[in-house]
Amino acid sequence: MSEPDHDVVIVGAGFAGLYQLHHLRQLGLRVTLIEAGTGLGGIWYWNCYPGARVDSHVPLYEYSDEAIWRDWYWDERFPDWQALRRYFDHVDSVWGLRDDIRFQTRVSGGTWHEDERCWELRTDGGDVLRTRFVVLCTGFAAKAYVPDFPGLDTFAGEWSHTAHWPQGGVDLTGRNVAVVGTGASGVQVIQEAARVAEHVTVFQRTPILALAMQQRRLTREGQDEAKAHYPEIFERRTQTNSGFAYPERGVNTFDVSEAERLETYERLWQEGGFAFWAGGYSDLLIDEAANRTAYDFWRSKVHERVHDPAVAEILAPTEPPHPFGVKRPSLEQWYFDAFNQDNVDLVDLRATPIEAITTTGVRTTDGEHPCDLLVMATGFDAVTGGLVSIDLRGSDGESLRDHWAGGVRTHLGLASHGFPNLVYLYGPQSPSGFCNGPTCAEVQGDWVVELMTHLRDTGTTRIEPTADAEEEWRAMVHGIAEMTLFPRADSWYMGANIPGKPREMLNWPGGLQLYLASCRDAAAAGYRGFELSASA
Repeated sequence: MSEPDHDVVIVGAGFAGLYQLHHLRQLGLRVTLIEAGTGLGGIWYWNCYPGARVDSHVPLYEYSDEAIWRDWYWDERFPDWQALRRYFDHVDSVWGLRDDIRFQTRVSGGTWHEDERCWELRTDGGDVLRTRFVVLCTGFAAKAYVPDFPGLDTFAGEWSHTAHWPQGGVDLTGRNVAVVGTGASGVQVIQEAARVAEHVTVFQRTPILALAMQQRRLTREGQDEAKAHYPEIFERRTQTNSGFAYPERGVNTFDVSEAERLETYERLWQEGGFAFWAGGYSDLLIDEAANRTAYDFWRSKVHERVHDPAVAEILAPTEPPHPFGVKRPSLEQWYFDAFNQDNVDLVDLRATPIEAITTTGVRTTDGEHPCDLLVMATGFDAVTGGLVSIDLRGSDGESLRDHWAGGVRTHLGLASHGFPNLVYLYGPQSPSGFCNGPTCAEVQGDWVVELMTHLRDTGTTRIEPTADAEEEWRAMVHGIAEMTLFPRADSWYMGANIPGKPREMLNWPGGLQLYLASCRDAAAAGYRGFELSASA
């Protein structure tokens, strides 16, 4: 058996990929990271549209390594994309990562060679890398989705998906802007455009149940004082079900009086961020009646801010479009206030769907809406899209795309049968979309590092989950999901935003603690559910 050129090739330079690179190098392994962009940060390299910022507040949204946070300071509680880029440059200055990263390189495919027990990866530049193990860290939002609107190719103005925003930026000042989609990136672009554009037309299909960000500036003095508690905060985020540091209340909605419940809702609202979603009552995502109380409170907050009752009803209807929180909430600062401005119009696509994109704008069943800049904030082929876009061929020649064509199958949300020596982080059937990104990068990442340590120390050259383990994990994911309100929404959590994609729960819905317990139990039992073998 010939020795491959690399022990591990990592794909993706976001939180998970950089964590893997740093720690796997410390094991003495030969590691290379492949990154399509020209800089670090993963999604924070690609997310450079106006208003792009993180939805988790700091210090929750950063690595727990004191060597990094000791001398690092943020300007805002919820940093923007420029701050995240500076942060990743700081991470590199501490961990020294760039020498082992190939930038501007995309992995296009790969083939498993059983006789040599290695992967042969191909890049878009024609290079070939031979590696014993592959760790995919492409993230859950790696493949943008643009609906097949008739006439898009005829549009004479400028258009871009938010995930493919020009790195040099686009000035919105004085423009006639149309934004299709009101998810996280749509909310952020609309807020910024409303301030400087001549006119903004917002095309909404499903109301976004956005939460108040409650942004604030941070001082160095305040952060120095807070850093005394950082170790406790980072420890606490690994002991919650969401990867945030919100305490688990252990109280159900109707265990308290209405007055106490409203007081709690108001406190969580003022706290801002995901507190209202992740820090509230335990039955929010299980009991529909309990969920409705949270929705009604949210709706009252929107109607307080939007002056026109008809517009307010489109943005926050009397009857919920879906249970509150079963889509990942977006955070807003002045999004709802923007609809009080004369230069902002709201188009309800439920009432007047888009018929086509014309040379000069967007035509709905109610007429044409002119624009010279068209922003597609239409989301992603989330969780699986980035992985299956790489043509990976496993032990029987099957592609990962074909393996998941009838529904996702993984063991522990980390690996798939038929694809030896391949693991993926922040991927399908892991906590991913329900969890704080850096927390997942570290706790999932530590499990993979411990696995690689075990494989190195035991001379194991091949590991693959069994088909039975895949089916058991899939059944557990779906069984837990059916006990919740998540299937009630056509969300990217369910794969329902992509035509033809199987409608199923794509993320682990049982909370971070149960997930970690399952991973640790498998490892303690000799990596139960996996078949391991040493060199022949």
